[in-house]
Amino acid sequence: MTTASLHEKQTHLKKLLAAYHGVAVAYSGGIDSTLLLAEAGETLRGDVLALTAVSPLQPRWEVDEAIKLARSLGVTHELVRTGALSVPAFTANSPDRCYVCKKMLFSDMITRARELGYTRMIHGANVEDMGDYRPGMQAAEEMSVLAPLKEAGFTKADIRELARQKKLPNWNRPAAACLATRLPYGMEITRERLEMVEGAETVLMALGFFGFRVRHLGDTARIEVRPADFVRLIKPERRLKIIQELRNMGFTYVTLDLEGYSSGRMNRSIGT
Repeated sequence: MTTASLHEKQTHLKKLLAAYHGVAVAYSGGIDSTLLLAEAGETLRGDVLALTAVSPLQPRWEVDEAIKLARSLGVTHELVRTGALSVPAFTANSPDRCYVCKKMLFSDMITRARELGYTRMIHGANVEDMGDYRPGMQAAEEMSVLAPLKEAGFTKADIRELARQKKLPNWNRPAAACLATRLPYGMEITRERLEMVEGAETVLMALGFFGFRVRHLGDTARIEVRPADFVRLIKPERRLKIIQELRNMGFTYVTLDLEGYSSGRMNRSIGT
């Protein structure tokens, strides 16, 4: 990646956004959708609507951060409450759960956007999102939700670098994913399990860890952190605190994954 090529991609992105003449952004508060929202806000001079999903699938801190960031960018921002936990096709937690959820989410967002006069919806997918197993991308395409970052050729590294240049506060924040990704396929998605995961990850966050996951494996919590954080995590006082806190949340066993954290780990069970 060179500065020149990044500038060319940014120029391409702005041209795409300018052609929309007003747009609604599916905005999670993550770095991809934040950069997209910032560029849309600048290019369209505020004729932008940010829509953020709210449900037990999103950690509360993530929604709070999205609200703060949208406010700092000066765009209109609304929360869209979704009901995926009431849909058996989602809670059954099959490999297409993301497709089911995103189809509902985009439908709800598009409905709200149209009520407010916005007929175009975009989201923050980039060229690297074509890898791994991402049925949510299929849902976006079927719902005609556009991905201008992907169309302009942005990689994750491009997004972080441009966000850094623009001084966006979350430019180096690790990638996030909905809490359902912490459960193995086939395990029913319930509010209680999601709350256990959110609580466990809040403990690690409060201890200063980032770039991690806590996987819910029934009575076992499997902690994934970066290998560089292993020593810090297992220091006696910290280790005992984590064990006690997670047991208080309902886990019987608390384990450390020696492979360390990696995105998409749960997709191994379906061969992707």
